[in-house]
Amino acid sequence: MKKTINLLLLSFFGMSVSAQDLTIIPKENFKVTNLGPQVTDIVLQGSVFAKDPDGKILIYTVIRGTPAHLLAFNIETRKLVIDLPLPKTDGSWDLEVSSTGIVYVAGGAGGFFYKHVPGTNKVDNIGNVLGTEKYIWDLSAGKDGEIYGATYPNCRVFRYHPNEGYTDFGNGPLVEGENYVRGLVYNHTSKKIYAGIGSHAHLIELDTKSKTKVSLLPQEYKSAQFVYDIGQVQDLKSGDRIFFTVAGAKKVLVYNITKKRYEAEMPEFPVKAIIKDPATEKVYYVHNSKLMMLDYKEEKPTPVELSNFRGKPLASVWNEKGELVFLNSYQQIITFNPVTSQQKAQSLIDVPAQPISLTYIDIGPDKKIWSGGYLGGSNAAYDLKKNKATVYKGLSQTESVTKLGSKIYFGNYPKAKFNVYDISEEWSIKDKNPKQIGAVDGQDRPFGALAVPSLNKVYFGTVPEYGINGGALVEIDGATDNVVSLGEIVQKQSVITLAFQGDMLVGGCSIWGGLGIQPVEKEAKLFVWDPMKKQKVFEIVPVPGAKAITSLINGPDGNVWGYAGGTLFKFDLKKKAVILTKHIFNDKRDSFLWRPDTFVVHPNGMIYAALDGNLISLDPKTLDMKSFNVSGSDLIMGLNKEMYYRQGKEIWSLDIIKK
Repeated sequence: MKKTINLLLLSFFGMSVSAQDLTIIPKENFKVTNLGPQVTDIVLQGSVFAKDPDGKILIYTVIRGTPAHLLAFNIETRKLVIDLPLPKTDGSWDLEVSSTGIVYVAGGAGGFFYKHVPGTNKVDNIGNVLGTEKYIWDLSAGKDGEIYGATYPNCRVFRYHPNEGYTDFGNGPLVEGENYVRGLVYNHTSKKIYAGIGSHAHLIELDTKSKTKVSLLPQEYKSAQFVYDIGQVQDLKSGDRIFFTVAGAKKVLVYNITKKRYEAEMPEFPVKAIIKDPATEKVYYVHNSKLMMLDYKEEKPTPVELSNFRGKPLASVWNEKGELVFLNSYQQIITFNPVTSQQKAQSLIDVPAQPISLTYIDIGPDKKIWSGGYLGGSNAAYDLKKNKATVYKGLSQTESVTKLGSKIYFGNYPKAKFNVYDISEEWSIKDKNPKQIGAVDGQDRPFGALAVPSLNKVYFGTVPEYGINGGALVEIDGATDNVVSLGEIVQKQSVITLAFQGDMLVGGCSIWGGLGIQPVEKEAKLFVWDPMKKQKVFEIVPVPGAKAITSLINGPDGNVWGYAGGTLFKFDLKKKAVILTKHIFNDKRDSFLWRPDTFVVHPNGMIYAALDGNLISLDPKTLDMKSFNVSGSDLIMGLNKEMYYRQGKEIWSLDIIKK
């Protein structure tokens, strides 16, 4: 009986092999070469107007980069007067000026908080917020030099005071079970904080004295994902107002704080730049490339169009001449005179482009290494003959690409958009090369890009929108570029990696869906899809307990090889069975794992991989694994025997001297 049980276990799980310790590959056995930063761009984020010690108005802004930089320009001369790196972060969504004139910077990745005193030439990192937060989304100035902030992933509101440090001001999550405080304002009259929550929308009123929390979002909007940015207008005779965006509804709601009631719904606009005329009851904002005005001396103010406006307003202020001044997303100072209605736009001088982190690399049909920029978008192609990268602008953040014939297919975030570029023609957004060919409702991040030349098809897997579980498989016809969503292939799981063998598509899943919701499934599944019948024929959990299958390749022995949670497995497509598993790597990732790992079958007979940002070698015969002791992601095969990988903002080459 005991022998029978062992045979049954073997047939179900395949042959199981125990883990081994990794040895380090001698440095003389390989060579790495830095090919440098690839995507450089000017992406302005959080911005605020402040005064220097002489009373001159400066515009402070953060430009994305690795690291991000805090910049300041004199609004009269438009010249750069401050350029300071922000160590340990790649950007900032918000800047704020305290009541004492100090400029504070909400750090992006890393959750660090920074301060700068105008008139000095330094910026201070004042530490990670609360010691727990990974991102600061928004800031608002309170009284006596204090600053309030909104964070991720623990849905916190913090207070910072130079003499007292950090306080978890909301006493834990502002809403239990949520991750984001996405926007907030402090109202000086009511002494209350108004905070927007996601990824299940709430608007919370937080009393700074009693710490009581009141939910204010109307019932009809509670099915939305986020309350995004919040703008505020104070000192109106008819009451202070907040203006906030409800994600998905494409509306801005107007709430009268003084009268405690909702007053209006408006078409969506950038609410953080809304501003009141200090001498009147007029309020100015930008909507749909127009400068607009509301006059609150009227009982029911009607929007009035004043002028055209280019780009997105990032910050606003009144100058000493009584003119309204904006910074826009095109690095321009826009000045509007409300008396004469004259407007002028002048570009900032010498805005320094910054290298930004990369999201992917791949070899295009033009034999160049393509890469994409994190968050700000843009792509680059590195010419291996000229040793030069060319930046191509116009696409949002690329999550993955694949090539079919002369075309590159891009999977772009957000909203799971798909674009195609034919390299036989020049890159021109205006001429629709690349062009958007489709998008998938309810989805956000396309991964697992795979071209199947024998079918003249391209496939992508997707991760859903914030607060949702359940990705999709997407098919694109190479002849027509028609995009079709094949739906949710594995219930409540995202599709993140794909392989094609024989006449079947094999997909690997992650239990994680969009940010802001916990998975409901416990183990990642592998599925087999029949592209002719357009139906799933099989699914299995290849590695019990693993939460994501992050790589699939056609192995050198004719099986599909996969990697999940530190375990290598072999899947026999004909038998529909996992025939071997081996724990090869101490993989500690345990949260929102979407981005695939990569394996490369090298001409020298070895397999090389990038696992959790580490480069390793794997002997396909013995399955012995070694480490290069080098950090890197997206390892790909080059044109000859060399390989390439990304590391932060740079591409590196890896040449094997001795295997």
